Amino acid sequence: MFDTPEKRYALSKWIIGTVTCCILIYLGMRHISSIAEVISQLLGLVKPLLVGGLLALILNVPMSYWEKFLRRRTKLQKKTRPLAIFLALISVFGILVGIAFLVVPELSGALKMIIEILGQGFDQLAQLETNTTLREGPLGTIRERINIDWLGLKEQMETWFKTQSGAVVDRIIAATKSILSSTATSLVGFAFAVYILSGKEKLKRQACRLLRVWLPQKVSEAIIHVSAVCGGVFHQFVGGQTLEAVLLGTLCIIGMVILRIPYAPMVGALVGATALVPIVGAFVGTVVGAVIIMTEDPFKALVFVIFLLILQQLEGNLIYPKVVGAKLHLPSIWVLAAVTIGGNVAGPLGMLLGVPIASAAYVLIREATDQREHRLKAAA
Repeated sequence: MFDTPEKRYALSKWIIGTVTCCILIYLGMRHISSIAEVISQLLGLVKPLLVGGLLALILNVPMSYWEKFLRRRTKLQKKTRPLAIFLALISVFGILVGIAFLVVPELSGALKMIIEILGQGFDQLAQLETNTTLREGPLGTIRERINIDWLGLKEQMETWFKTQSGAVVDRIIAATKSILSSTATSLVGFAFAVYILSGKEKLKRQACRLLRVWLPQKVSEAIIHVSAVCGGVFHQFVGGQTLEAVLLGTLCIIGMVILRIPYAPMVGALVGATALVPIVGAFVGTVVGAVIIMTEDPFKALVFVIFLLILQQLEGNLIYPKVVGAKLHLPSIWVLAAVTIGGNVAGPLGMLLGVPIASAAYVLIREATDQREHRLKAAA
């Protein structure tokens, strides 16, 4: 069976490789804490580069749009990249600042109004307890059995809100300190992202060359193909989801203005921002918007909920399949699974990135399945 030197060499090579892998796995499991600490330190060292890579992936979408736009409208064909990067930065940060200015002040005012309304409600309930007419009737007997201290509840509610407000302020201060302390990391990541965007074609050629030279052909081509699929899916998802969120927020503002629902700009911006997260975001935007509108007019809040449910049905059946779904080719059940798993793993960021990751995996698994099925048919 192993009568030739080539076969004996292949067998010995396989045995040595298997034994080496088993030893490495054993040592890894035995010293897993030390390995995890080393990996954590390495991630800390390359954190600015990872932040820069993520920023480059996000900013590449508006940059590509502005680059195509400038090349169509101007005679500059090779000198549009710096201006496109600048316009992409202005677009992204402008949208974030605009949403913050629209949402934060109105949301703060709505929360204060909710506290005042609840306090007035507790005062009215406490006054009803002193009503002699109600105390003599059947409701008086029920009230005595329940025996709720409404004024005490009001004081507890006000104390809780004050405590939470202080905690929120403390969290904001802590987050600000954290951001300031990591300014160097952010600046390095930002500079790295700009460098990647300015020379992405050259970096792509260099990476492909290194992979093809230092790795086996099948492995290098597989890595290049997987990277291309992931990059294309992420680009399509960010562009499509952003366009879908802008359309939904704009339609929400227009509809609220027509129906004369208060807080139209703020709620529309909130609905559009939360729509960046598939499925779950629209529900969060609806609930928060309804609570804010309820402080002004409860009936208008009901009208808003009905209007937004109708708008979400139109968006889910007409806009989303055309803008996002047709590009990702990911069934709805896997979108829900990706959002759920991503949220459990990495919170809001995981919910946002779970869909493109699942879509890329779906495309790669489908391609591998088709290729294997084709080989099995050919072998049969």
